[in-house]
Amino acid sequence: MQQARIRSRLARREALEGYLYLLPWALGFLVFVAGPMIASLGLSLTNYDLIRAPVFNGIDNYVRAFTADNLFWPSLGRTFYYAIAIVPLIILASLLLAIFLNNPLRGRVTLRTIAFVPHLVPIVAGTLVWVWIFHPRGLLNYLLSLVGIAGPGWLSSIEWAIPALVLMGVWRAAGGNTMIIFLAALQGVPAELYEAAQIDGADSWQRFWRVTLPMISPALFFNLTLGIIGALKVFAPAYVATEGGPAYATWFYALHIYQNAFRFLQMGYASALAWLFLVIVLMLTWIQFRTSARWVHYEGDTR
Repeated sequence: MQQARIRSRLARREALEGYLYLLPWALGFLVFVAGPMIASLGLSLTNYDLIRAPVFNGIDNYVRAFTADNLFWPSLGRTFYYAIAIVPLIILASLLLAIFLNNPLRGRVTLRTIAFVPHLVPIVAGTLVWVWIFHPRGLLNYLLSLVGIAGPGWLSSIEWAIPALVLMGVWRAAGGNTMIIFLAALQGVPAELYEAAQIDGADSWQRFWRVTLPMISPALFFNLTLGIIGALKVFAPAYVATEGGPAYATWFYALHIYQNAFRFLQMGYASALAWLFLVIVLMLTWIQFRTSARWVHYEGDTR
């Protein structure tokens, strides 16, 4: 009995220590994440401009978003257009880079570092460099002129502004975390599977399609999910490079939230827009998880 009480006392002490270690994180989460989220949900049901006290208006802000805001649907459409364009390119570029850097190359560590450097560049600094590159008389159009191509206005063009931001985003993200995750997944593929496939007569493409892709499909699903969420949150490149222009061509949804909150001081309406965005992201993530069972293969899964 005495030993049982001692073990029970030690277990309670360990549990208490664990909760004490978790306390700073829990307080930070409550103060900086959960608290503001709950507050924004309440503010989304009010008319609030930071100056006067919030005035309850029910679901008027949500009705306004769907029926009276001329920029709501276009900004949402531009955001999806950007996401549909950039996510496959980042996934493809990151996977190709990871496959290349997974080979036993001379100076492989240096090459991996070089590939990762764009991801370390501060986003504002990198965007400003690309603004110079995309200038009508900038570096990119100069290089195009050398081969007889008259480059467009890029960021000053309604048609080319989003493709320019997509190119900028691919440059920054292709060698970043997405590539690192793919690289780790590739290194986890057993060499025996490749040897068995080669003995069965599979060529390099068949080994990639039948062995590599199924084995790294969890990493592909993870990168795809985070990539879509990250693309839908696009804000800084458009804010720094174009401020939503030209003619609202890069007025993305996150920029729409920001402008309503901090430029027009419509905090209640901006909170409603933010909660609508959360619902959209959760729905897309749920759809991805529901459909992942068809193509994501986990080790030991017997389905």
